[in-house]
Amino acid sequence: MHAHSVSLSRAFYLVGCDLERRTRWRYGSRVASDEAGAREQFPVELILLRQVASSLAMPIFIVDISGNLLFYNEPAEQMLGHRYDETGEMPLEEWSTMFLPTDAAGSPLPADDLPLVKAIRDRLPAHGGFWITGMDGRRRQLSVTALPLIGMADRHLGSMAIFWEAEG
Repeated sequence: MHAHSVSLSRAFYLVGCDLERRTRWRYGSRVASDEAGAREQFPVELILLRQVASSLAMPIFIVDISGNLLFYNEPAEQMLGHRYDETGEMPLEEWSTMFLPTDAAGSPLPADDLPLVKAIRDRLPAHGGFWITGMDGRRRQLSVTALPLIGMADRHLGSMAIFWEAEG
């Protein structure tokens, strides 16, 4: 039984190392600061959410509490017209204008009107529709549902958007 414990411990260690290596998506030594200014490692909930998002068939876009882009999955890459590996993390000011979000008439939408930003700000789910121009040059009408990400002890971690091309 002791030999199994050692093997099982070693297996968990190897899986943990692989998970850490695969989920370090461009973070390196990045740390987050909480409201008190204490520095901590990136929240494990977001690391695990990234893993789940990687296997979903729906486009997923994940941001931290400041609105910085953390990850978008392969179905999102197809709609946004660019691979995440090529864009990486981006501040809110960059990604909120990069895809040129507009209303139906083509008027630019301010970042504060985007469902993902509303979910961060209000800590409530938000839904809306708008148009984007993907980095492939294609204009698409999207429906977006954004959810706040709340961790243990009611800790606000950011938001996640699920989106799809609207018919219209």
